Amino acid sequence: MRAVVCHESELTVEDLPDLTPEQGQVLLDVERCGICGSDLHARLHSDQTAADVAELGYDHFMRSTDRVVMGHEFVGTVAGYGPRTRKQFPVGTRVVALPVLRAGGSTHLTGLSPLASGGYAEQVLAVPSMTMRVPDELDADAAALTEPMAVALHAVRRGEVGAKDTAVVIGCGPIGLAVIAMLKATGVRHVIASDFSAGRRALAERMGADVVVNPAEESPWASFAESKRYLTEAIALADLGIDAMDKLRAVPLLPWAHVMRAAEKAGATPRGPVVFECVGVPGMIEHVVANAPLLSRVVVVGVCMGQDTFRPSMAINKEIDLRFAFAYDPSEFHQTLQWIASGKVDVRPLITGTVGLDGVAGAFEDLGDPERHAKILVDPSR
Repeated sequence: MRAVVCHESELTVEDLPDLTPEQGQVLLDVERCGICGSDLHARLHSDQTAADVAELGYDHFMRSTDRVVMGHEFVGTVAGYGPRTRKQFPVGTRVVALPVLRAGGSTHLTGLSPLASGGYAEQVLAVPSMTMRVPDELDADAAALTEPMAVALHAVRRGEVGAKDTAVVIGCGPIGLAVIAMLKATGVRHVIASDFSAGRRALAERMGADVVVNPAEESPWASFAESKRYLTEAIALADLGIDAMDKLRAVPLLPWAHVMRAAEKAGATPRGPVVFECVGVPGMIEHVVANAPLLSRVVVVGVCMGQDTFRPSMAINKEIDLRFAFAYDPSEFHQTLQWIASGKVDVRPLITGTVGLDGVAGAFEDLGDPERHAKILVDPSR
């Protein structure tokens, strides 16, 4: 099969042996594979991530010295199964799959390990139980975005965003745009999006953002300073507490402590917006912690491959809730596929180009320009 091989940060098209599915594997003929921002990072910074993951007990994440076929956002048709493997779908069925593979007695991340060849190729292997049939009305281009959109759905669920909450998306690259789409799909009424790129701001509007900000001209946090709903000054929470206690204690025999706990359970106590950090470069967590209102919930979605710092004292004084999101579960992947197929989530504005295998190296370079592209798909037959 023809495939794009990453070695020492270089991408080359090579002829590799056809893949042969083992027991517990299904072979897919790749129709499309999206180029992910994490692939752009891994091409240049995989050694740092490999060292981090090795500390967690996994030593097969790609390193710069490995020869790896990348690509984990794929859709394809079933070409065959390994021996003694349950045939989940007939040969020829169009499917998407979670990019994980059991091989060599262990589980690996497809496209991010030399032991699990990815979707920048004519063929890819998957686990049958992690494979899902693409609805007939959905074409390969849109189906290929199931994986990145599932990442966004998981991040939104990690944020526990209510319909009446304000959500702030910092960074409108592909993952930030996907988060905006999933926030609107889950019913969030007010979404603020921020990005320096005019092209990405335009896409943020198309994906449903209610307010789009150019941080070079206006702070995405400016509206909170005048808001009566959100607290921005350090002493504001104490002031609010005194006001509440004055009122509660003025009522004779009122079990004020129980009233406060009941208000908390009902969601009637102060809370901040939910912020999604979708940039993934050093300094962004500090930026959010320093500027977000008190009691904000921050979900870190952008993958920063290097070391970073922020001021814990600032986060403590503002009681910031800091969460990190990684991947998704199978039910979120399935929900995403169904929402794309039904039209509830429109992914087509994100697709800005398609290349063959010979164009992958150039596409990696093109994706460095935020004004030109959001998501480029790879079509191995092109």
